[in-house]
Amino acid sequence: MIGRLRGTVLETSGNLVTIDVGGVGYEVLVPDSVLVHVGREGVSADLRIRQVFREDGVTLYGFAEAGQRRLFDLLMEVKGCGPKIGLALLGQLGEETVTAAIAGQDARQLARATGVGPRLAERIILELKDKISEEVLLSRAAASVARPVAASDEVVEALMALGYRRTEAESAADSAGSEGSVEERIRAALRVLGKK
Repeated sequence: MIGRLRGTVLETSGNLVTIDVGGVGYEVLVPDSVLVHVGREGVSADLRIRQVFREDGVTLYGFAEAGQRRLFDLLMEVKGCGPKIGLALLGQLGEETVTAAIAGQDARQLARATGVGPRLAERIILELKDKISEEVLLSRAAASVARPVAASDEVVEALMALGYRRTEAESAADSAGSEGSVEERIRAALRVLGKK
């Protein structure tokens, strides 16, 4: 299975992009939202790929990020929603709009995409609303966990580990300023605390 392609765009024809990866040209169908970024010859492309096997051949679908590919996979699970409709939804409405429409049970919003009628829009919502809600919660949780710790937080934590109260540590960290490495700022904060 091909999961990712990184190379140079050789040519485009509609939503079909040919990417040169080490001398081999891969034809990849991409949504309109991705085509904006990789739709010109000579541009470097880095796409997450979903390889779909059918009776008449194998097709590669490319996405800018893993979240788009995951949403495409979920859409493909819905009866009557094939790759063409999945690309239309992602390309014409965008990942965030599709996710919000499913979570908010807005069938009219989904029906704006080419090939999506009211009945299919309702089926997409019915089959995916719980999965989408779960995905949104997981992505929010991951974002909050992955939030980087500020250098001032590190200084405060180090001072608290030395036995200072949080209020003292925060005040000293602020007085130490934001210049220099964390170690230098800890020393500066200790000097401030030593003067008290």
